[in-house]
Order: sequence, then C-alpha cells, then structure tokens
Amino acid sequence: MPPKQQPIQSTQDFLSFEEVHEGVILAKNGELRAILMCSSINFSLKSEQEQTAIVFAYQNFLNSLDFPIQILLQSRRLDLGKYIDKLNEVAHQQTNELLRAQTLDYIDYVERLIKLANIMDKKFYVVVPYMPPTMSQIEKPKLFGPKQPTNSRMTPEQFGQYKQDLAQRIQVIESGLGSIGVRSAQLNTQQVVELLYGIYNPEEAAKERLIDFNTLNAPVVESEVMK
Repeated sequence: MPPKQQPIQSTQDFLSFEEVHEGVILAKNGELRAILMCSSINFSLKSEQEQTAIVFAYQNFLNSLDFPIQILLQSRRLDLGKYIDKLNEVAHQQTNELLRAQTLDYIDYVERLIKLANIMDKKFYVVVPYMPPTMSQIEKPKLFGPKQPTNSRMTPEQFGQYKQDLAQRIQVIESGLGSIGVRSAQLNTQQVVELLYGIYNPEEAAKERLIDFNTLNAPVVESEVMK
C-alpha cells in the first residue's frame, strides 16, 4: 500500500493574516490592524527642559490608551547603487569641467563612505489593533472571500463599521504622537503590501520593488499533483 500523500500547503497557510483591504490588515483570528508610519525626533539635540517635556508627554500618551499598540522599528541597509549610477550619469553629461570634477569627487566620497560603514535606513511604525466584538468567537473569517457559514463571514457592512471604530483609535494615536512632535500617517493598501513583502522577503525586497498590488491577482494554477 503506497504511503499516504501529505496535503500540499500554500504560503498563505503560514501567514497570520488573511488579506489587506482598504489599508487594513485582516488577521486570521478576526482582528483588524492598521499601520501608521511615524517620523522621528532628534532627542539628543533637545535641551534638558525639552527632553523632560517630551518624556512626560509620551508617558501621558501611553497612560491615556485603553487599547494595546505595537511599536515597530525597521532597520535596513540603504542601497545607494542607483543613486551613484544617477550621479555618474549627471557627471558625464556635465559640460562644466569644474562641476564635473566636483561631482566625481563627491561620488568617490560616497563610495568610500559605503565601504567604511553600513548606512542604515530606519523607519518607525505603530500598529493599531481592533478586535470586533462580534468576531471574537470566529475561528477564521475571510473578508469578501468564498461563501462560508453566515456566522463566520465578515460582511462589507460589518467591515465598514469596524473600520470606523479602528479609525477612532488611529485619531487617538495621531493626536498623542503629535503632542510630542511626531508626525504620523496611515499606510494605504499598496504601502502595507510593500511593508509585508519586505518583512517576509528581505533579500528580494532590497533588489526589486514590488509591483502595483492591483496587478497581483491572477488565476490559480494547479499542478498535476494537486489535481
């Protein structure tokens, strides 16, 4: 008797979210997630009084929250290859010999700087969660997906209501961060997809930019093994 063939699992089986819709991540446990990109402030350049004021404002902001948040720092080596190629192109098109020499000197400086130290690009995010009260008992909802039992599928109307509730939390975060001089903005669908793509595919993301998410939908292709 031949051994029983193990079912083939797709990549989606290992992800903790179902899909991204209107800038909102729908997790497999029914929760919604919004991601805010935040600016930074140079704390070291502030005076002692300003540093104290920032610390107290940040403390008050955290104490005012009645829901959890996640603060994410993404640090990635900055690829300056395209920037240097562009500078070389500008230098060779430059008709002024003095400006051309200065541009080439600057290119040489940047290349030597890259060899001496890793130039990192840091981005800051705040993840805002929301658990719909009617979804707490659902095992694995799917938004706008194939038909499922009525009590386990989120309708577009429900999603719209939950998104409004999530938007209220986003406003609280934006206001609290603004009080300490940190600007923030919610990522749209394309930006969320690119962020997740970079997290799960760090090497590929550094070499090739993700295409428009609207073009990612394609017919499902099944192999002979899956049929």
